[in-house]
Amino acid sequence: HVQLVESGGGSVQPGGSLRLSCAASGGSRNSLAWFRLAPGQQREGVARINTRGGGTLYLDDVKGRFFISLDSAKTTVYLEMNSLKFEDTGMYYCAASRNVGAGLTPFSYNYWGQGTQVTVS
Repeated sequence: HVQLVESGGGSVQPGGSLRLSCAASGGSRNSLAWFRLAPGQQREGVARINTRGGGTLYLDDVKGRFFISLDSAKTTVYLEMNSLKFEDTGMYYCAASRNVGAGLTPFSYNYWGQGTQVTVS
């Protein structure tokens, strides 16, 4: 059973930066991803990284601004967020999938963290 614990959210002005962290333990987690949920919107995938090989996938809107990475022990996944915009505001969730190269759709993921709030204002 995979456990995921996010941290690093907060409030930032437009144009600022934040780094989110997700501590992962247990189970099979071949893909790790970040999703976000804004009020009145559906949960959307932001970025994914394969734990084997490190292949990444990004939502078009965050390409060049957000960067996902994994520590060498493959127990912590990071989301570096730069040039933040108002529309980046939302609850950010870490997710794990047993599948390699999982897409950015929620149904591809088996385990979820509790989320960390990011507010750009």
